[in-house]
Amino acid sequence: QVQLVESGGGLVQPGGSLRLSCAASRRTFGNYAIHWIRQAPGKDREFVAGITYGRITYYADSVKGRFAISRDVDANTVDLQMNSLKPEDTATYYCAATEKNEAFPVGPYDSWGQGTQVTVSS
Repeated sequence: QVQLVESGGGLVQPGGSLRLSCAASRRTFGNYAIHWIRQAPGKDREFVAGITYGRITYYADSVKGRFAISRDVDANTVDLQMNSLKPEDTATYYCAATEKNEAFPVGPYDSWGQGTQVTVSS
């Protein structure tokens, strides 16, 4: 099972940008599709974006055109570039790994990170 650690969260003003990173503990990271999921206080978890082994990507409609997911197999990382952030993007962001090679939500996931907080506020 791969272990995941997120980083890059923080406080940003509306319209600003943040880049989240998901680092994996194992070289077999390349065998997993990686998804970003977020959860706002009092709300259900929401799929944000996913990327397959072959770098096929898929985005939730709410972030399409603003967020971009990418992976670096050599570095064992998957990043989420978030631009034009809105207050409704405020949430804890998690990366999750699945051996099902799909970029869209497939659940359940094989591994989860601990999450990183993103707050969009003026």
